[in-house]
Amino acid sequence: MAEDRPPTPATDPTRPLRGRRRKLPRLNWLLQLFPVSTMVVAPYAVLVVPMAVLNGNPDLGFIVMLLALALPGCLLVELAFLRRVGRRGEWQRGLNRASAGHPRLFTIARAVTLGSVSADLVGVWAGRGTIFSQLTGEVASSPAAMLSSLFMGWRYLAFALLVASLLAGQAGRLACLRWATCLIGTQVVVAVTTALTAPLMGYLTFVVALAALCGLLHTRFVVIAVVALFLIWPTMYAARNEIRTDGGVAVDEEVTSADRLRFDLQVTRASEYDVPVDIERPGPSEIVRYGLLPRALDPDRPALSTGARINEYLGGTSTSAYTFLALGTIYFLDGPWGVVVFYTGWALVGVLLLRAGGPPGPIRLALFGFVVASPLMWSKVYPESMISFVQFSVAALPVLLLLRLTRDRTPTSARTPRTRLPT
Repeated sequence: MAEDRPPTPATDPTRPLRGRRRKLPRLNWLLQLFPVSTMVVAPYAVLVVPMAVLNGNPDLGFIVMLLALALPGCLLVELAFLRRVGRRGEWQRGLNRASAGHPRLFTIARAVTLGSVSADLVGVWAGRGTIFSQLTGEVASSPAAMLSSLFMGWRYLAFALLVASLLAGQAGRLACLRWATCLIGTQVVVAVTTALTAPLMGYLTFVVALAALCGLLHTRFVVIAVVALFLIWPTMYAARNEIRTDGGVAVDEEVTSADRLRFDLQVTRASEYDVPVDIERPGPSEIVRYGLLPRALDPDRPALSTGARINEYLGGTSTSAYTFLALGTIYFLDGPWGVVVFYTGWALVGVLLLRAGGPPGPIRLALFGFVVASPLMWSKVYPESMISFVQFSVAALPVLLLLRLTRDRTPTSARTPRTRLPT
């Protein structure tokens, strides 16, 4: 480990994270001004709308209409708290100082990373979350599978704490990059083992979103990452199909990797129905039951799958699932006002976590990460995404309590983040 050294102009974490430049890059600052709105619209701007335009989707207007329902509420909430961001770079420096108030932060972040990696590997070994268990409708009930499921949210918690450690100056970029690579590499292993690529894509979306929000990832790297994913997607898709075929799962050979990227068709199919549609789905009581109680304490409860119920409604079977992405599914189940209320409400939660009482420390940053990873994730199934948020928050409570107990009581304005050389 490298020894502590006084901050220099090039390494001082209180400075914007772009080398020697004085101001945060404009697009990173824009993300800090309108974080929820940007995260809602970005997947559609990158994936959904371009595919609809390139392929001449006649229902492009329906996608625009959905965004028009979701965005105004988000923007109004963010504009109401806009003054708390301050000038460019001010919120960033406050975030760094708040993170510096946790002297054991990097140690805790590494421990959570090891716990997350171990739990995910044990979980897939025990058969949790594979395509094969989904098709049979069975839930892995072994003690190892149930225990590992308690830590599913730690993959998001670990990355948020690694980001906060870097902002606090407790770890170098290379050290955080190594630990983050362990987290991402584990998700690649999970994707290969389960033959499901959607969770991996969701995790990469979360990583990019949180890193960009905190000023650690610049626009050009986001563009490079998106282009790289498009280039390697055909190979990933072929590998996924091969794994499924070897496991005895039927694969439609007529569906190409390019067809699988037609998310615009997936969304616009919701326009064919009179909404809201009344189908079986989790209600408030299920959100509390499934969110607060681990399966080990409630082993007889059935698996939830709104996607399977939607697929049955569309004329399919219960052994497969279908959604209209998060935005379209909310519209399908709750109608236009459901979209407005959902995104306005979660925008309020997200903005309060980021701005109420000043910039967030690692605790509020982690909770905001759960908002990004669940309700605001473009590919998550609604309303199970809200259950995931509750589950992740409950599972993180011991770690968040430890962070609270080990917090430095020095006033935030008087703190100077430590600076470490890259390790």
